[in-house]
Amino acid sequence: MSESRVLVIDTNREQGRSVGAVLEFVDFTPECWADVDALCAQATRPREYAAIVIGDLGDSCESFYAWLKRDPQFPYILLLPDQVEVPHGLHPDEHAVLQLPIRHQQLAELMQRVSVKRMDTEAERMLSRLGPSGESAAIQRVRSMIDQVAPFDTTVLITGESGTGKEVAARRIHALSRRANKPFVAVNCGAIPADLLESELFGHEKGAFTGAVAQRRGRFELAEGGTLFLDEIGDMSLPMQVKILRVLQERSFERVGGNETKQCDVRIIAATHRDLESRIVSGDFREDLFYRLNVFPVEMPRLTDRIADLPRLVDDLIASLQADGRGDVALSDQAVAALQQYAWPGNVRELANLVERLSVLHPGQSVGVEALPERYQPAAMPAARQGGGLADATAEPAPAAAPGLPESGIDLRDHMASVEMALIRQALDASNGVVAHAATLLHLRRTTLVEKLRKYDLGR
Repeated sequence: MSESRVLVIDTNREQGRSVGAVLEFVDFTPECWADVDALCAQATRPREYAAIVIGDLGDSCESFYAWLKRDPQFPYILLLPDQVEVPHGLHPDEHAVLQLPIRHQQLAELMQRVSVKRMDTEAERMLSRLGPSGESAAIQRVRSMIDQVAPFDTTVLITGESGTGKEVAARRIHALSRRANKPFVAVNCGAIPADLLESELFGHEKGAFTGAVAQRRGRFELAEGGTLFLDEIGDMSLPMQVKILRVLQERSFERVGGNETKQCDVRIIAATHRDLESRIVSGDFREDLFYRLNVFPVEMPRLTDRIADLPRLVDDLIASLQADGRGDVALSDQAVAALQQYAWPGNVRELANLVERLSVLHPGQSVGVEALPERYQPAAMPAARQGGGLADATAEPAPAAAPGLPESGIDLRDHMASVEMALIRQALDASNGVVAHAATLLHLRRTTLVEKLRKYDLGR
């Protein structure tokens, strides 16, 4: 699935082109269709888009939704006023109404919801079925703790670096609990703007704010009886922390714009890659909330701390790809040994992305060391990278020795462009393709990095 590709389906061609123009303005790539039946006849699957904008479907409404529902992993849906009647069976958390004329602020807010749904990428779905996999002492400790706490409703705080599988652990806790037949609802607190997070969690009443054209249930209501996973809770604003603390204490809340108190029966599992105790000292996280969350702490190990599990992880990831019908690949023993020497700043998520990339590049083949991307080959792993590379974005880089100037001279412009492209690729790999995160690693604005991606024709 492309991070920026958006399907616009509307028999009103002019309206579809207008929506596409606005999407392009906010750095998305629209694909506009007016012939619904022709779209449904294509081999393209809904999951290949980051979002789908639906306008007037004409007489092909049933066939379109049949095409959509054939893929259980269809993306977020934005309904234009021509299609304000919500299709039967579409979950409240899977769609929103896009008002016309489209305003930049409204679209930006809705695309934030798209990014939240997109966080559940195919790589993460692939990992979620595996559970914390491996036989190392570190992962056995984690599984033992999960199995101990799962039968209880105890609040769990999962810590660890990005990509270590915190949501995988949370899903295992839910699957082993008495709530397993109830919803597991995940929300990334760091991916939603502070002014929208309250509505996302608690819902809102019609007319509560500009754009609230209908009543909407929040994540707490959607998770009723089940488990609510608050990912990246360390990035939550202080005012929102107060509201979450109240829910944890009283097990009740009100929708935005409403005055009816609603009781909730949900188990809370929180996760963060941040050091919350340090954020308490700096005043960025409430101490009382920390102690409410930190009832049963589980720390996920880095992949380098359980590197002996890598061969098993590779086998499981390949098996999952095969089961999904999304490719087949094999890695030679030498290639696996080379991967065990790598620092893995993106942890297990980076490994999942690599395996999927290899299955696309070398379908049905055995991949040797020479076929691995350059950064994963032993010759491309100097001591600096093995010590963490881009993983420690806050560390001050060591001064680099200037390369020797060849006797024949050098095309400085081409040389600098190749260096810049290499660093951009590394940043995208380290951030799992999320442009905003890569821009942070490179100390660039997101729009600046987007321009460089276009300049060098580096696909996102």
